[in-house]
Amino acid sequence: MAEQTASFPQSTGAPGAPPPPDGGKPDAAVVRDALGVGIAVGLSGFAFGVTSAGSGLTLLQTCALSLLVFTGASQFALVGALAAGGNPYTAAAGAFFLGVRNALYGLRLSQLLALPRPLKPLAAQWVIDETTAVTLPQPTRRAARIAFSVTGLTLYVLWNLTTLVGALGAKALGDTETWGLDAAGPAVFLALLAPMLKSATERVTAGLAVLLALGLLPVLPTGVPVLVSALSAPVVLFLMGRAGDRGPDASGPTTTPREGR
Repeated sequence: MAEQTASFPQSTGAPGAPPPPDGGKPDAAVVRDALGVGIAVGLSGFAFGVTSAGSGLTLLQTCALSLLVFTGASQFALVGALAAGGNPYTAAAGAFFLGVRNALYGLRLSQLLALPRPLKPLAAQWVIDETTAVTLPQPTRRAARIAFSVTGLTLYVLWNLTTLVGALGAKALGDTETWGLDAAGPAVFLALLAPMLKSATERVTAGLAVLLALGLLPVLPTGVPVLVSALSAPVVLFLMGRAGDRGPDASGPTTTPREGR
């Protein structure tokens, strides 16, 4: 995705101004896309609320996780480990390591958004998978800021409201494991990610990441397989680079155009 956002016009036209002729996107279209993602993912906070309450956390603890942590994968990892009888410190460590990826997102988003310094600590709370996925493809800084703000605000509000509703309604659902609600968060993110895998390199990288994460899941602590799967990106880029370097030599004389033809 970096190739699509490495550079863009620094235009910061007035609100409601027509899109620039250099690939700018109308504000209404950016807001529509951001709202769609924010609402769809925000509703899955209900699944977290139910799962957290079912794992033994109190209503206050459940809501505090969504308010202060606000990164669904880490939250699900934490309550899942606790529900399985894991040590609280080990569960928290796994959730922490899983959330490290957000720091990498922040490095890229900081360049794209170029927010004023006083706003950066507030914006950091919204640096998650979904806001990153919606922000990176935007063609201009203005569109990127709108996408990040609308997605972050919508998702934060809905995620916390549905967390509260889910935690309150957990008792009415009974055994939460029979509903499989812990899979809702990852499923939503996969649905968001899949349409963005357009090139062969992106699809191969995603496939290798899935294989690494699933293969290491039984042998590594919670959260670590996801971090290890991030190695798929440099591995695929290295191998494809090597293949590209060997391309002309490997072709041999059989692919050299013959004279007179």
